Amino acid sequence: QVQLVDSGGGLVQPGGSLRLSCSASGSFFSINDMAWYRQAPGNQRELVASVTRAGNTNYADSVKGRFTISRDNAKNTVALQMNSLKPEDTAVYYCNAVYRRFVDLQYNEAWGQGTQVTVSS
Repeated sequence: QVQLVDSGGGLVQPGGSLRLSCSASGSFFSINDMAWYRQAPGNQRELVASVTRAGNTNYADSVKGRFTISRDNAKNTVALQMNSLKPEDTAVYYCNAVYRRFVDLQYNEAWGQGTQVTVSS
């Protein structure tokens, strides 16, 4: 099992920056893709950014050029640097990881508890 703890949310003015962090712990064979999702009130959860173990990244069109995802494989962490924040970025942000279990090498998925990001003046 993998446990994810995400943090770093808060209240920021439009145009400001925040950095989200997520740390994975537990027993696993490997962690593959890591990602950040977000969910605003009344909306479905959506993918914000993802990064493979090799470092290949993918971003939602709405955040390209403003957000940067990064990971540290040795520390099992992933971060999301968010710049030029807009009110429409307001949401609960969730860390996500796809990992392989020791017992049978099957793929499984873990989620963080979520961290609130509010962009408002």
